[in-house]
Amino acid sequence: MNERSHQAIREAIRERISSGEWAPGALMPGEANLADEYQCARTTVNRALQSLAEDGLIERKRRAGTRVKEIPVKRARFDIPLIRQEVEATGAQYRPHLLLHEIIEAPDAVAARLRLKTSARALHLQTVHLADGAPYAFEDRWVNIDAAPGILDAPLEEVSANEWLLKQVPYSSGDVAFTAAPAGPRESAALDVAEGAALFIIDRTTWLEDRHVTTMKLFYRPGHTLHSRV
Repeated sequence: MNERSHQAIREAIRERISSGEWAPGALMPGEANLADEYQCARTTVNRALQSLAEDGLIERKRRAGTRVKEIPVKRARFDIPLIRQEVEATGAQYRPHLLLHEIIEAPDAVAARLRLKTSARALHLQTVHLADGAPYAFEDRWVNIDAAPGILDAPLEEVSANEWLLKQVPYSSGDVAFTAAPAGPRESAALDVAEGAALFIIDRTTWLEDRHVTTMKLFYRPGHTLHSRV
């Protein structure tokens, strides 16, 4: 038997909900019944349903079963930007300036984010992204070397870690936070702004299945505007 993927089953169930076969609030068949219907393992159905729940389309409760949400919630998705394209979209010429490249023991906070063992080493990078030679953004990044071994040989003076990772190491999910904070001495020097200037910050960790790949903070100069789609 050629078992269908959880993605295929997810889309089949999504279509049945969209067509009205299961109306808002309706109780859906259980995992075992769906597994029999789609001729697949129950774990495959579980992954499909979990994905639909994360998308806000269904609601799952232990002992109460799975129901179509009364008012489906569309989740906003944030695409990781390619900073080179951001800069080039303004008409400026892009260039990465690598300030720091070191392999050291990850601090406790970084190790926790990347799910590293105590005393594990990680790649630490600091890069200024330039637009026509002027600072556009400052990036402080840590990389799980086991999750991206090829990065040690990557020409990061020519291609930023942002671009290399997006092209070479896929990610399945991530956590993103948006904050604002005053520039400290490090950010002030990197971005050529006064200490205390208000900076827009993207704090992001990405992973592939159960392997955490990278965590970083991206500091933008004052006045930066973030554009996204929902």
